[in-house]
Amino acid sequence: MGFGSGWHWIIVLVIVLLLFGNRLPTMMRSLGQGVTEFKKGIEGGKKEGEDEEEDEEEEEEVAPKKKKKKKVDVTENDEE
Repeated sequence: MGFGSGWHWIIVLVIVLLLFGNRLPTMMRSLGQGVTEFKKGIEGGKKEGEDEEEDEEEEEEVAPKKKKKKKVDVTENDEE
């Protein structure tokens, strides 16, 4: 008869319900709201990432490609 028997767990559950019974619904409601907000944040992050990729693609299509200027090497000539 260790602490893991069925009757012990039932007694512990009853004691927990008596002590925290009035707080459990509010705690579970808060937990549910937190999970919902987390999921919304994940979805918002995915949409935001997709929007940024689309914006970059549009910028590449709209903006004309710039011509690169050739660099001119200006050095002093020692030939005099």
